[in-house]
Amino acid sequence: MAIGRSPYSPNNNVWGVLKKNDCMQTSLEMTTTSKQIDYKQYYNQGYTWEEYLQRFDNEMQSGDSPFSKYLPQNWRRQSRLAKKTELNDDLRSMIAKLQEPVNWLVITEHWCGDASQINPILHKVAQESDGKINLRFVYRDENEALIDAHLTDGRSRSIPIVLQLDSNYAFLASYGPRPEEAQQLVKSILAEGGNYNLPLHSWYAKNKQASIKRDLVSLLERAS
Repeated sequence: MAIGRSPYSPNNNVWGVLKKNDCMQTSLEMTTTSKQIDYKQYYNQGYTWEEYLQRFDNEMQSGDSPFSKYLPQNWRRQSRLAKKTELNDDLRSMIAKLQEPVNWLVITEHWCGDASQINPILHKVAQESDGKINLRFVYRDENEALIDAHLTDGRSRSIPIVLQLDSNYAFLASYGPRPEEAQQLVKSILAEGGNYNLPLHSWYAKNKQASIKRDLVSLLERAS
């Protein structure tokens, strides 16, 4: 797994074409931005898991969303994963090694299929961390400056993106928008002009969150 560097690194100054409704590109590269990001402000304005679910349900029940057809399936998927996911020994061990609390700020949207696979795992890890991992969610399309500071491959507003912050809300590392194996699958299908939605979620089902859990161990290593 590649871990994203600080968006203020002099090597992260590539800009490109933005894709409006894409949660399906990947890698963990980030770009420079013209102004300092106040991560603490974004975090404090973020939503807890419970608040995120309430907003998700409200949008789904309203039927007004242009992405309404995606929401019920994503809701069922994330609800199932939130109930059945269990942490493995590697994740538990990594959490135990944390010397100070970390903050996870997740850039997401309800319609994103990858988010419905990854966000419940983030919730489960934070829930079982005994307060060592604090979790908040913000919406990509309401926070363009934030996502534009964390573009994938220097060009794509891909989500979900997990921003790992220290106890003082300084940026440490990032993860997203999907495991590398899944990204290679998507790239190969796109190269042939195919539709990757079904194969991608079939991959997630067969993988049983193993790659996500492994990647989160690697992410937390940056904070320990």
